[in-house]
This record gives sequence, C-alpha cells and structure tokens, in this order.
Amino acid sequence: MSRKQGGIEFGIIGLGRFGYALAASLAEAGREVMVIDNTESKVKQIRNLVAEAFVVQDLERETLESTGIQNCQTVIVCIGEQIDKSILTTLNVISMGIPRVIAKATSRDQGCVLEKIGAEVVYPERDLAQRLAMRLISPHALDFIRLNDDITVSEIVLTPVLTGQTVQEADLRRRFALNIIALENGTTTEIEVRPDYRFVSGDIIVVIGKKGEYQAV
Repeated sequence: MSRKQGGIEFGIIGLGRFGYALAASLAEAGREVMVIDNTESKVKQIRNLVAEAFVVQDLERETLESTGIQNCQTVIVCIGEQIDKSILTTLNVISMGIPRVIAKATSRDQGCVLEKIGAEVVYPERDLAQRLAMRLISPHALDFIRLNDDITVSEIVLTPVLTGQTVQEADLRRRFALNIIALENGTTTEIEVRPDYRFVSGDIIVVIGKKGEYQAV
C-alpha cells in the first residue's frame, strides 16, 4: 500500500451502491478521487476510473493514514448501514483534521450522532424518496432542493397556460408566493429574468418558495 503524498480533492470510504456511484460520477466529471474499501473486487472494478484506490481490512486511524486520505480536501464516509463502523470511521477521519467530512446516514438517530461529532450528514435513500414523491405529486417539477422544512428551490417545466405570457403577467409571486431565480431553455440559462420576458414553449423556470406552493403552477 503506497501513500499519496500530494493533496487530492475527494476521498470516499465504502464502495456500496451509493459510494461507488458517487466515486464514478465525480471521476467522470474530471475530479480527483481516492477510494477505500475492504472488498478487492469492488476496488478493482473502479480502479481505472479514480486517481487512487486502496483495499484495507480495517478502518482504524493508522490504517486510514497509511493511504494518505488525510490529504484529501473532502472525505465522504459511505458505510451508513453499519452504524458502529460508520460512527467510528467518521470520528477517525474528523480527528485527522480533514477540512470537510460528510457521512451517509440511514436513520435520524445515526445522523444526530454523526452531526454531534462534527460531520455533515446526507440521507441518500430519504432524499431520493422525497424527490420521487415531489415529482409524483407535481408532474411539472423536474427536481427540487429543500433548504429547510418550509423552503424549497424547484425546477419546473413551464405549463402551457403560461406560454405567451410575460413574467409580469404570470405574476407567480402574487399568485403562488414563488420567486423566479433562473430560466432555462435548451442550453441557455438566464439568472436575471426581466419582467417583460415572454415565456415560450420549452422554458424551464427555477423558483424558490414555500413547500407545496409550486404544485399549483
């Protein structure tokens, strides 16, 4: 096992479905990625995609340091299903002084512990379920980001009823308590949407507002 001397952007611990997909997506986007897992077949499968790949049989601090993961700018711990291992590994990584540590959680209790020891927490299964639910509730919503329990940023396909209207005429702020923060059409994205802009077929609007308000658009 050789140690990476230079810094690397992302370190990923655990190559389950979430970890593997995350590592592959980052690597395909041209980012430098290091991966660690205890299964040789998984590491072998992704080795050609990433900058560094290590097979380790334990996740003790000394073992992790031997890979050079402490030189990463961001480390994501993707072993949420094994709660004790997830928490101990996250604690080991945080104790190395890595600038940003993100940990996958599968339950709220696990997430609370991870947050208390200093990690950012993600809930992949819950977030995916919420996104799917929102798309089922509102077929026009392509995607959304929840800022807190009440506020969301949503990407919405323009409905035919708004085609031909100007932003001012549509008056989404008054009618639905939504503010347009961007407009997309094809490969063009406009972040300064003028009141006299007239909507055309194919427009996608990005709006911010309270949860559920955009379902009426």
